[in-house]
Amino acid sequence: MQAQVKTVTTSDQQSLCVKTWGDEKKTPLVLVHGYPDNQEVWEPIIEQLVDDYYVVTYDVRGAGLSSIPKRIKDYRLPRLSLDLQEVVDEVLPNRNFHMAAHDWGSLQSWESATEPKLKGRLLSYTTISGPCLDHASLYLREKFKSAPSNVLKMLTKSWYIGAFHLPLVAPTVWTFFSPEKWGKILSGLEKKQNLPLNANIVSDGKYGINLYRANFIPSLTQPRQRYAQCPVQAIVLKRDAFVSPEYITESMPKWVENFEYVELDANHWAVLSQPTKIAELIRHFVKRQTV
Repeated sequence: MQAQVKTVTTSDQQSLCVKTWGDEKKTPLVLVHGYPDNQEVWEPIIEQLVDDYYVVTYDVRGAGLSSIPKRIKDYRLPRLSLDLQEVVDEVLPNRNFHMAAHDWGSLQSWESATEPKLKGRLLSYTTISGPCLDHASLYLREKFKSAPSNVLKMLTKSWYIGAFHLPLVAPTVWTFFSPEKWGKILSGLEKKQNLPLNANIVSDGKYGINLYRANFIPSLTQPRQRYAQCPVQAIVLKRDAFVSPEYITESMPKWVENFEYVELDANHWAVLSQPTKIAELIRHFVKRQTV
């Protein structure tokens, strides 16, 4: 399976490593990775989809072979959405596309899925383990009025977000990891051995923290009302150790006119532990939107 590799220079002069897979005449599908991953996390799924789609992946700024911004504010959601737009403008000029994303990739891709400028061009969005931060904040505010204990329980799953805001400590922790050590953690979570290793885990972990630092406090304190501009499928991971399903199953329907979700018996990194199933769910949803 061979990819074509190119560099896209953004309007703020960052370099994004972009890969395209398969026949460019086929339906375009953009895949956006999460944290602390890079675009290689999608390769087991791409193997399942490349015969049917023209697949586009890219390393999010600060990850993989893309450049690393110096300022935290350069990781803000509107800028990340603009990155996606500039990638597709470069490799899919004047073409519509479908999108799927995982983890932080899902969080940032909600910015694009709710962006009016992409209405009609973004044909569908599959989100895996990643709610919209604005939707989540508004949901927590409403839920706290009626069931504060449930909100506190949900927030305990997100303990790591607070840790990521600790100066020096959080980035330094990643220097103690290796691909093998991180691989053992993933294997323990997913109950599956020999998962693909991330050779760039130290850098991806260290610099990707800025995604959280740039966005969580603004989204939680000043949430926006943002409506999806395309059909959305949510893949809800029933054993997800980091994201509560309620963020998706209870908060999304208000903001998505054409919404559906499917549950999968998996933990957070189902993209690695169950790539065939994830690919199947993406394929079926995309097909239903193109009929």
